[in-house]
Amino acid sequence: MIGLYTKNIDEVWFGVACDDKEVFAAYFAFSREKVLSSLLNAIPYNMPFQQFGETSTLAEHVLHVLKDAYDGKGSNETLPLSTKHLSSYARKVIAVVSMVPLGYVTSYGSVARVAGGSPRAVGRVMAFNPFPLIVPCHRVVSWDFTLGGYGGGLDIKLAILKREKQGYSVEAEASVCGGKLRLFPVEFVLDKLEKLGRGVNIKSV
Repeated sequence: MIGLYTKNIDEVWFGVACDDKEVFAAYFAFSREKVLSSLLNAIPYNMPFQQFGETSTLAEHVLHVLKDAYDGKGSNETLPLSTKHLSSYARKVIAVVSMVPLGYVTSYGSVARVAGGSPRAVGRVMAFNPFPLIVPCHRVVSWDFTLGGYGGGLDIKLAILKREKQGYSVEAEASVCGGKLRLFPVEFVLDKLEKLGRGVNIKSV
């Protein structure tokens, strides 16, 4: 059975849907109701679930991984994500995006060149990413280094990226799924938005 777990940490709600072995979904929001709704929309429809007050060992660990990622600390840890109920294309996109490291972003087009499909198709997968922060869809931006979209809101996407900057200045690439994924320093995005004079109201958390 899938357990639903939520926790408020520093005024942000984090949630995870998992059993003893796998994570089926994970979300964050500023209300518990939003987190629970997102978890329910993401878990396989034919699997029983129950909401628990006391967190399991795996759930507690995932919740703290989410909080660290939200704070811009990132994680090199590979969590046991359940993706078998997703389409083969969604699984491939998720595998590619999972390889974008802390301090870097990539573009929808760069992901599409590795995973196949179009930038728009990649965007659709990211819009329904069941593992935000764990699968860092916030690190996928438009080709011109503007933010693109984000389910949590562009203010939040930008706030997380600001916390993730590492002072990098040159492009890199990662070998993923038999292809080469182009990576760009987060600073490229921040510099572009500054040049555009785009004032984004970031919620303080």
